[in-house]
Amino acid sequence: MSDNEQVPTGALLEVRELVVRFGDRVVVDGVHVRVDRGETVALVGESGSGKSLTARAVLGLLPDGAGAAGSIRLGGAEIIGAPDAELRALRGTRAAMVFQEPQTALNPVQKIGTQLIQALRAHAANGAGAAQGSITKAEARTRAIELLTLVDIPEPDKRVDWYPHQLSGGQKQRVVIALALSGEPDLLIADEPTTALDVTVQAEILDLLRELQRRTGTAILFITHNLGVVAAIADRVVVMRAGQVVETRGVHELFGDPREEYTRTLLAAVPELPERTGAADPAAPAEPAPAPVRIAKRPDGDAIEVAGEAEVAREPSGAAVATPDPAETPEPVLRVSDLTVVYRRGRQEFRALDGVSLTVAPREVIGLVGESGSGKSTLGRTALGLVPATAGEVVLQGVSLTGRSTRELRGLRKNVALVHQDVTASLDPRRTLEDSIGEPLLVHRAASGALLRARVGDLLDSVRLPREYATRRPGELSGGQRQRVALARALALAPRLLIADEPTSALDVSVQAQVLELFADLRAEYGFACLFISHDLAVVHQIADRVVVLRRGGVVETGPVAEVFRRPRADYTRKLLAAVPAATPRPLVEAPRDSSTVAAPFAVGA
Repeated sequence: MSDNEQVPTGALLEVRELVVRFGDRVVVDGVHVRVDRGETVALVGESGSGKSLTARAVLGLLPDGAGAAGSIRLGGAEIIGAPDAELRALRGTRAAMVFQEPQTALNPVQKIGTQLIQALRAHAANGAGAAQGSITKAEARTRAIELLTLVDIPEPDKRVDWYPHQLSGGQKQRVVIALALSGEPDLLIADEPTTALDVTVQAEILDLLRELQRRTGTAILFITHNLGVVAAIADRVVVMRAGQVVETRGVHELFGDPREEYTRTLLAAVPELPERTGAADPAAPAEPAPAPVRIAKRPDGDAIEVAGEAEVAREPSGAAVATPDPAETPEPVLRVSDLTVVYRRGRQEFRALDGVSLTVAPREVIGLVGESGSGKSTLGRTALGLVPATAGEVVLQGVSLTGRSTRELRGLRKNVALVHQDVTASLDPRRTLEDSIGEPLLVHRAASGALLRARVGDLLDSVRLPREYATRRPGELSGGQRQRVALARALALAPRLLIADEPTSALDVSVQAQVLELFADLRAEYGFACLFISHDLAVVHQIADRVVVLRRGGVVETGPVAEVFRRPRADYTRKLLAAVPAATPRPLVEAPRDSSTVAAPFAVGA
């Protein structure tokens, strides 16, 4: 686009023929994206599709070694090739970024007010914002409180002096949004801003962004892999794959009649909740749990152990022969009774769990749901013996964890495995996949040498990864492949119980669907029970037999997952379900936006 060619009427951002290269490798190839004033455009696609690189190119923030070509016009100014001084003046004023992880976007050793004041004074010094030119620290503090009020931080005059760690995850994300708004930008670029948030906080952030847009007229470029969020917030959708734009449509047209097969595949991969039918009948009998079968592969892969005694051979295909448990009331894999966990620091104490009771039967999947801070992860760690119980009892495979020595706990953990939420952090980047997957077998002296290598190869086969990947390191794999490695490592000792802590939260919908399908196949093959911790209720509905709803450390509701999600008894459960974004776009309740009628940007202190 030539310098004297005009940006189309109403267009705030116009990206044309954008190409991003790392040396000879093209990672973004000929991308077109347009965002009108007051409009929300969603960029969607699998990990590695080029979404974040496209967004970062708009701010001139590509990583070292990356080069860009094409044209990016922001409010009429060309970004590609612009001098650094000009780009610095644009950042935060013409366009600002809301990052995915607020904990890393905020300075942990500075009060949030200090960080807002620094941003306000920097923008004023650059001649941007409501108060151009010099601004005193007192004036900036007043405006910082106004910004916190704008993003609905409670008691902003007090919390302006808080540190980030004193805020909840949702409040930290609101502070990041306030920082982005400090320069009164025309465009907000939101890069996965709700991925790590539970459904109620996610709903609050989406409501906040819609309200801010209504009040300020700010346009939003929203990057996400959550198509439910797209349906809730977007006006138009740009679908990307392998660095190219596959389809660009209005949100209703895209969800109602997708043109491209890839778009249809993405939409088909979105898990959905059942339609609610009102409050449950308290007198209605609970659905019985499925008859359990206790099966576990031995580490050598030669036999299947059933009910701790009998053995059955594999089928010729290698699949296990499932034998129903003859006992009418089999021993639960996990039994938690009146469990209380209290964390103490000096005179302060926090009750993370308060009288929780539950059981997990052999081969059963229990979905554990609730807001952040409800005690889900603490319960999982207590079941592993990593967190001691203050009161109550945890019984694992018929053995109480109370009073057990470290050596005894290590032996019991042989039958329990953990899949971490942050798979990348749980795998040593310096070690090969063979080292990581084989470590449990070495630690528990179950295999070594050639037998260990063969067992690692079998585990890679189980999670549908080529055996030759054994020599690779985690950095050479995609997010979905790393999640498969984590599953292989967890299954190395054929555990009776798997504790999966948010195992799909960072995956895009298509990879998530593949991992969930793999999980179901592995469950059938290995016969493990699972405590599945998640804030994604649709995923829990798809994979769990029963659900336990936690709030503030206590059990609010429990029962068969289909029954609880269709006819929830507790108000809190109904609140969680209502906060889940629908898999279809919100109804058109207004006429299409006319950019000429959008309100003028909100001026802090005006």
